[in-house]
Amino acid sequence: MSVTGAGHYADLIVINGHVLTMDDDNPATEAVAVKDGAIMAVGSRASIEELKGPATKAIDAKGGSVVPGFIEAHMHLFSGAAELAHLQLAGVHGFEALQKAIRDYAPKRPDAKMLVGQGVDYTVLGDERVTRHHLDRILPDRPFVMAAPDHHTMWANTKALEMAGILHGRTLGPGNEIVMGDDGLAAGELREGEAFGPVLDLAGESRVRLGLSTGGEPDPMPTPAERAADRDIMRRGLAWCARHGITSIQNMDGNLYQLELLAEIEAEEGLPCRVQIPFHYKNFMTLDMLEKASDMAKRYDSEWLSSGMVKVFYDGVLDSWTAVMVEPYADRPDWVGEPLFTPQQFIDLAVAIDKRGLQIAVHSIGDGAVRAVLDGYEAAQKANGKRDSRHRVEHIEVTTTADVPRFAELGVIASMQPPHPPGAMDFPLEPTVSRIGPARWPLSYAWRTLKDAGAHVVFASDWPVSPIDPILGIRAAVLRKPWAQSDPDQSFSVRESLAAYTVEGAYAEFMEHRKGVLKPGYMADLVVLSADIEAIDPEMIHHVRSQITICGGKVTYQA
Repeated sequence: MSVTGAGHYADLIVINGHVLTMDDDNPATEAVAVKDGAIMAVGSRASIEELKGPATKAIDAKGGSVVPGFIEAHMHLFSGAAELAHLQLAGVHGFEALQKAIRDYAPKRPDAKMLVGQGVDYTVLGDERVTRHHLDRILPDRPFVMAAPDHHTMWANTKALEMAGILHGRTLGPGNEIVMGDDGLAAGELREGEAFGPVLDLAGESRVRLGLSTGGEPDPMPTPAERAADRDIMRRGLAWCARHGITSIQNMDGNLYQLELLAEIEAEEGLPCRVQIPFHYKNFMTLDMLEKASDMAKRYDSEWLSSGMVKVFYDGVLDSWTAVMVEPYADRPDWVGEPLFTPQQFIDLAVAIDKRGLQIAVHSIGDGAVRAVLDGYEAAQKANGKRDSRHRVEHIEVTTTADVPRFAELGVIASMQPPHPPGAMDFPLEPTVSRIGPARWPLSYAWRTLKDAGAHVVFASDWPVSPIDPILGIRAAVLRKPWAQSDPDQSFSVRESLAAYTVEGAYAEFMEHRKGVLKPGYMADLVVLSADIEAIDPEMIHHVRSQITICGGKVTYQA
């Protein structure tokens, strides 16, 4: 290849790497050239170095893998960014350790209206369930609340419950519960957002949670100073993503305010990641409110900032018995969970959203929820005609033999999270495996089963529920072990896991013609890793780091 003239030179080249293009026609090569925000060429080091001009930035991958930018297909950007400043309780076990962590943290936040902890195990006190009395012994005089890793259960001390006005309980909608004690007062355990919302509101961070809690807009609208502070929180989250090799975010909560903040950051300095923000439809809304979802989709439709999706919660989580099951819980034989919509309400909703040409993504953890959501998608196809809708089911922690083939039949994406299976990464085996029961284990977190049945399986972290790092997710997927010897192997290979974070992520947002692989003409979104991820011992994958992140041809993170 001979090159003449500056117009033929690359803006940036990456050499001396193991380039995993994720392109089946050209799977592995040595170097990449980038120009004007797009991939200019991939090929041998010699051919790419011919594209180097006097102003070309050259990056030496030092033998590490070079992969397409990670596409985070399920996360919560705004609230996750805010939580980076909270007390981190992952891995804390026993009353003494919990007490030390909280008492060490509290003096560092003297002005905090509400102290908030994150990531505490359901089994932090072993078999004993946490109550307000435990927390009162640790911190009696300041309001304190701590969240389980899944963000579906929180525990508050008496001071927090009093200040939030829920110490004496409150009537809540389906699937939400303030657990009451024998004394007629709240015991301290709060299940789902309506229950713990009043406590979290005291922290003064309600705007970061609106996309999750109500799907609505700030009221009153924030002052210019508050808005600037919110942009800074969002910037912190975007930088955290870029640091972990993420170049595209599919957010799983949303409102117009988040889109506006991101658009303001884009206008000021550009975005370091591409972001999709959905409209969050809640069960107290009416179908005419979907007009806002259509408006958001029309207003935001660029390769950097987009909408076009409606997010819905159908159920809760297994650990608090709020996931909806087909058959009763193994450890609660009279209970299948309470859905946030009736099956018919969800069918009506799916038909209405689909008719607008929007994509649907539904949090569905129990096999009963998964079935109801698939039924809704099937009804939408019958009512509106079949199209390439790519509706999504989020989590699918349990499913049934009958529902496995329906994903491929209906063209539905299985959006799943490798860090979530108990024992895979941070989540302990109990109480989840006992809630599910051995009879359902073979179809729990059934990535391989769904993939083999023809479903598009896309991976993500669900940050801040799990650590954001896609490398940790890849390791969890590769090292996944069955809970019983008779259960099927659900693990993925390294290459399959990478594809689920790149190729499949692009497919999930209808962008497989523009990103998810490294080939000429595609977006210049790529990551240089610190080692050859395919050559390293799978047990050691967590030592691999994102060294350099490039999004739209610009370096957005450098270690």
